[in-house]
Amino acid sequence: MAINIKKPQEIAKLSVANNIVAKTLEYLTCNIHPGLSLKELNAMGESYIQSLGARPAFKGLYGFPAGVCTSVNEVIIHGIPTEYKLQEGDIVGLDIGTEINGWYGDAAVTLGVGKISQSDEALIACAKDALYYAIDIIHPEMRFKELSHAIEQFILSKGYVPLRGFCGHGIGRKPHEEPELPNYLEGHNPKSGPKIKNGMVFCIEPMICHKEGTPKILEDKWSVVSTDGLRGSHYEHTVAVIDGKAEILSLS
Repeated sequence: MAINIKKPQEIAKLSVANNIVAKTLEYLTCNIHPGLSLKELNAMGESYIQSLGARPAFKGLYGFPAGVCTSVNEVIIHGIPTEYKLQEGDIVGLDIGTEINGWYGDAAVTLGVGKISQSDEALIACAKDALYYAIDIIHPEMRFKELSHAIEQFILSKGYVPLRGFCGHGIGRKPHEEPELPNYLEGHNPKSGPKIKNGMVFCIEPMICHKEGTPKILEDKWSVVSTDGLRGSHYEHTVAVIDGKAEILSLS
């Protein structure tokens, strides 16, 4: 496994791409309301990214048809924008990638539409809190498997389970680089595998299910749900390890 170490000037370029992701997510968050269609939401996101001088990186990536992943209710990740109009009480995950001058950004949030249930509030909080917990504990020489194990234990402690089969990832001149970073321990030994080093840049993205972490892909070939049929949530940041700790690049 070859995990790239980024130079400070390269991390600065990644910060630019990720800043645009953050601004776009903030823009969409401020404009989400009942009655807005997913296609309208996607068009707003794509237009805003372009207005900031970047390209919507997900559009056409592996054949994905849009610039914004819009994952509603039971869809946890990779939801395709459709004519569906958001309704009061829905939850929607927005996952956005950008590319500018050959460098990529990536982040995601899950939002409530209008007033949502306490159950959904707790579900969303688990994804967000797991993300920030992971960012806080990162340090050089920690193994990636240790980080995955810690994320899994945090999610389980909140009464949820991580979605399996999908993961965080490195990022740089490609939208997906080494390493893969699952939200659960693969194998039995967290003290194995590559170590985190200063200069590494990667995306952490907890994906939360209620009861079953087994994924199911819907007929559109993209939307991922849990076999439990219940709602899920997803949060993501791009971080760089600088001077011994993880710094979030995907902030505005």
